[in-house]
Amino acid sequence: MDADVPAQRSPLSREAATGRVPLAVVVIDADGLVSHWSSGARRIFGVTRHEAVGCPAGELLPVYGVLGRAEEDRPGLGSGPGPELGTDRLGSDRIGSGPGSGLGSVLDGSPGGDLSYPAAGRARIDAPERGRIDVLWWAYPLVGPRSGRLLVLAADAGRLGEGGKGDGRDTGTVAPVFALHTDFPGYRELAGRLPEILPGMSVGEAAGIVARMLELGYPFLEFIHRSQVPITPDWGVPRRTSRPPARSPGGDGGGSTAPRTVPRPEPDLEYAAVRERLEFLDEVSGRIGTSLDLERTIREVTSAAVPRFADFAGTHLRAAVLAGEGFPDGPPDVTTVWHRVWVEHNDEPGRWDDTVPVGESIAFPEHTPFFRCMVTGEPVLVPYVDEEMSNRISGEFEKRDLRPLISHRSLLIVPLKARDVVLGFMVLMRRPGREPFDDMDRTTGAELAARAGLVLDNARMYTYQENVAETLRDSMLPKVAPRMAGCDIATRYLPGTRLGRIGGDWFDSVKLPGSRTALVVGDVMGHGLNSAAMMGQLRTAVLTMATMEMPPALLLRNLDDLAQRLGEQYLATCLYAVYDPIRSEVQIANAGHIPPVLVRAEDGRAELLALPTGAPIGVGGVAFETATVRVRPGDHLVLCTDGLVEVRGQDIGAGLAALCASAAHPAASMDDACGTIIRALDPGGVRKDDVALLMARLNGIPDDDVAEWQLALDPREVARSRRLVRGKLLDWELPDAVEAAELMVSELVTNAVKHGRSHHIGLRLVRTGALLCEVSDDEPAPATLLDAASDDESGRGLLLVSSLAREWGTSTTAHGKTVWFEQALSGIPRPRSHTR
Repeated sequence: MDADVPAQRSPLSREAATGRVPLAVVVIDADGLVSHWSSGARRIFGVTRHEAVGCPAGELLPVYGVLGRAEEDRPGLGSGPGPELGTDRLGSDRIGSGPGSGLGSVLDGSPGGDLSYPAAGRARIDAPERGRIDVLWWAYPLVGPRSGRLLVLAADAGRLGEGGKGDGRDTGTVAPVFALHTDFPGYRELAGRLPEILPGMSVGEAAGIVARMLELGYPFLEFIHRSQVPITPDWGVPRRTSRPPARSPGGDGGGSTAPRTVPRPEPDLEYAAVRERLEFLDEVSGRIGTSLDLERTIREVTSAAVPRFADFAGTHLRAAVLAGEGFPDGPPDVTTVWHRVWVEHNDEPGRWDDTVPVGESIAFPEHTPFFRCMVTGEPVLVPYVDEEMSNRISGEFEKRDLRPLISHRSLLIVPLKARDVVLGFMVLMRRPGREPFDDMDRTTGAELAARAGLVLDNARMYTYQENVAETLRDSMLPKVAPRMAGCDIATRYLPGTRLGRIGGDWFDSVKLPGSRTALVVGDVMGHGLNSAAMMGQLRTAVLTMATMEMPPALLLRNLDDLAQRLGEQYLATCLYAVYDPIRSEVQIANAGHIPPVLVRAEDGRAELLALPTGAPIGVGGVAFETATVRVRPGDHLVLCTDGLVEVRGQDIGAGLAALCASAAHPAASMDDACGTIIRALDPGGVRKDDVALLMARLNGIPDDDVAEWQLALDPREVARSRRLVRGKLLDWELPDAVEAAELMVSELVTNAVKHGRSHHIGLRLVRTGALLCEVSDDEPAPATLLDAASDDESGRGLLLVSSLAREWGTSTTAHGKTVWFEQALSGIPRPRSHTR
């Protein structure tokens, strides 16, 4: 024997036999003549290679329905008994039960023998010296410069030990079928051996043939076992009945009865077709729904239909569904916008791209089968799209000609539904030459769409929940300004991979009077929407108390009291720091959080700050302490949540050490530095917990950019304050800012003189990216913006400041209050290098 196919187990049958089956390998040219004939073909059909090459294939091979006119034109055929034969383009077993009409019968071929799909069949023939044998065969249309050729494979079914002797026991049927190339691990061996099997064939030609086989589906044998079950109302009858013993001729004579013989059943063609479709649906169900990503699910559903069920498949979804906006309300209409998510076809590349591009949003016209499907929610079957219908459908669409794509094709449109609401629909088409869609295909397509609809609805709900969670998370995370007075800030937030990708981690930065900045990182214990809601409340509380000039320890004390009033489930860790760039110090208080890392600019050394830990927020009854840390310009302060450094099964000390090492690594920018830390501690991006990271570069404010004065409680100090401000601004080369700054300082000093008690008035100017002015007095009542009437003599000072300043505000301190304003310095050079 010449060709032994590597043993494979049929993925469609649980009882397939294993082993090697001798194959006949034959190549037929476009004229229907044999061009290659293997020695395996000689052993099965009894014809040598020299006799076979150049002869009409129909005279040598029992291949029917694929040779077209070549079968009809053979002389001397068509009389006498013929083989019991059959073909099926879907690979189902069809075996006749009686004499046929001769070898010249054309059962399933298109005119001229234009075979576009692989075919398989079975026939009983008379072989020389072997009598009547069963032959299984497969035919593949080949492509290339010499189109119209066929590759034919054949095997002797008698070597398979097929049962079925009509004895009432289990009977078996062997069917030639096809399977996907992904189920065939021996394709490389087949490509290497084909030139040996077919002498005279080049390696390149052999590789092309093997590629074509794998594209269309590799051949294998399916073993179908059946047994006869008595049909009786008595459910107690055994499944198998033993055959009564035969009586000898010398027995009871006339009373003897012949043993009852159950004839071997012929395969039921309708049953085979139903089985084929059930196998297709089972295969598709296993391939779709591998993820909850909506677009990926759509691609899986669309690709599963081509080429086994259709030649073209296009899937459309409601735009609202694809956008994750929730479950659509009501049935669709002419205004409903549909989004073409994916298109799959086996036509030449690019044929559909311009007319039906993927990603297009479109509203379908009313007088089309597409509209009828999406409104009724029922499949629409058009077995054949003739010229008239093609013109009518194409005419409903503006500026696109669908006629070359839909004419002479078979069309099936199936709805994708969930909870009786149409979410989308699939357009399925078959090319001319292939069996058109029928009622059984409509049922199969509807079942495919029903299964796909459930999977899509699950993906839709997951997408909707993801959108809700991300919207909630984004709304609670602040938009931190990258540049504050005296410091630069960079942040990262990485959602965890569990429980909806939302949790209770947060960070924040708060602008405080005196060019100070508050830095906050917190982590609500737990995960999910409840933790996110708690985080939002605690973050708002921290933001409010920070603007009230509370020291860090007092702020955490008040936050702890608030958490206990909100409920027992409010537990969180928090780190609160206030950076003063003028004094070059950081005041920090810790509530059960991991310590921050300080990277010294002088030597690049990173250290964990030793702070009083304190208890988490919500525990109650624990004192908090404020620690003061001296810093220098250029130092980096790194705050993060434990999701970045904590790994299950590892000591958290290892994660903190890795954090210090990565934070000390030099980087070109703050964003790059954050990226370095994330990559070092989470290289695969698979941490289950949320990660919040805040890094601040403490630039400081040089002494030359700060001016401070003490003023007496004397109205004459108002004029002096104007002179001081003018002189300093001119020294700073800011003449354009003088007029507005003089006017606003004059109003604030006037109010301080009027409402001050016994101490001096403080006046401070700070030059950063803007001009900051602060006026302090010992009156604790905050300044209030009044709505002065036209005849009032006072009350317009803060109204004037509000109209001229970029920002202004008031804060209460332990010794009184401070009123401040910021004046924009557009077009004015930035301060000099920050050195002290």
